[in-house]
Amino acid sequence: MTTVELTKGFFRPTWNRLLAIRLLPGQLVALAGVTVILIGACLLMLPFATAPDANLRFLDAVFTATSAVCATGLVVMDTPNDFTTFGQVVIMLLIQIGGLGYSTMATLLLLALGQRIGLRERMMMAEVLSTLDMQGLVRFVMTIVVITFSFEGIGALLLASRFARDMDAGAAIFLGLFHSISAFNNAGFSLYSDSLRGFRMDGMVNVVMTTLIILGGIGFLVFRDVIENLRGQRFRFQTHTKLAVLVTVLLLGGGTVGIWVLELNNPSTLAPMTAGDQILISFFHSASARTGGFSTIDLSLMRDATLYFVILLMVIGGSPGSSAGGIKTTTFGIVCLSMWAILRRRADVEVFHRRIPNDLVVRATCLSVLAMATVTFFTLLLSYSESKSFLALMFEVASAIGSVGLSVGDGGARSLSALFTDLGKVVIVLTMLLGRFGPLTVGLFTIKTHTQMRYRYAESKVVIG
Repeated sequence: MTTVELTKGFFRPTWNRLLAIRLLPGQLVALAGVTVILIGACLLMLPFATAPDANLRFLDAVFTATSAVCATGLVVMDTPNDFTTFGQVVIMLLIQIGGLGYSTMATLLLLALGQRIGLRERMMMAEVLSTLDMQGLVRFVMTIVVITFSFEGIGALLLASRFARDMDAGAAIFLGLFHSISAFNNAGFSLYSDSLRGFRMDGMVNVVMTTLIILGGIGFLVFRDVIENLRGQRFRFQTHTKLAVLVTVLLLGGGTVGIWVLELNNPSTLAPMTAGDQILISFFHSASARTGGFSTIDLSLMRDATLYFVILLMVIGGSPGSSAGGIKTTTFGIVCLSMWAILRRRADVEVFHRRIPNDLVVRATCLSVLAMATVTFFTLLLSYSESKSFLALMFEVASAIGSVGLSVGDGGARSLSALFTDLGKVVIVLTMLLGRFGPLTVGLFTIKTHTQMRYRYAESKVVIG
């Protein structure tokens, strides 16, 4: 036997074992996301992707690519000044890929090549889109693409018409497109170093951006339900749609009132402004705090109570089936409903004359506890490695885990993460990945059948409270 044959004989079992590995849909999605991030980081490292005086390290490139793909918006580089037009286009494409979903992009590619969408691909799509119904998924993906590009196109035209007052048409169109994609995908990246502070009193920019943020965070499942009702395929809205819309409206209203009341007498933020401007800024940050990541005032000037209130909004996030992060509006709604049922001593959690399954209540509670535990753990970890205030670190972690992008800043155009050590930046990268793919991993439990136990232990009561 020759050396070549011996080598083949040695490696063949290992290769066969690798081929036999079957990744779960959530694992495939996470692997696809990490792959896109690494490709994006390599593109950002190209010499013509950054300005001549920009010092971009590979860790910073990975941080930026992760923030873009995860639709977070935390920045360790000044996006408009440190990156060239090519680098900004790369970031915009990463935001679009991350927002649409990797399985959605893969589906479009397979359809373009005339390939058949198999069961495995459909399971991936169902996992990313937060739906268990695999019927009509390909058609649903096409609907998502049409809705996304339509809203982004309309938003880009409206924003470009506003930006054209201050610059030439070409630059205005690019700025409009970038901010429209960033807003609809809830990414928070801006081509203005101060985010949107220069437009705090601009009604058109505020309305367009908040509308894109809200529509992008409401979830495509809601859009599909609305479209099917308009077409006569359904005769009533699903419970998911009604709950997602109700919680979104309540959070927008409650967030606006909360921010306004807490900052009303703050001379560094809202106090010097008129009542109309105060409400406009409060509403903008109520919408942006849960998923958007844009700001029209300096958040470092906010009171500690307001920052903690914003942390709660960031942890809740947007709705399932969107690019928004957080535990999701429906999860928060179910947890609140379950607490209300317990206080009323009701056996079932009910909403809109429907009963929520007990296993769904348990998963919602589990996801909420895991989210708060994750924020606590990474905040404690950062407080050990970074010499910053505890609240500022918690704000940064909550922003990362909720895929938001808001930050108290580094005193300039970048996020607080720019001042972190390499360990601190790695922690934030991991937090962003967990915020994006963590709910998908928890969602794997929804596609697994319960193990049928042949026995059950005797029940025993434990005193609580």
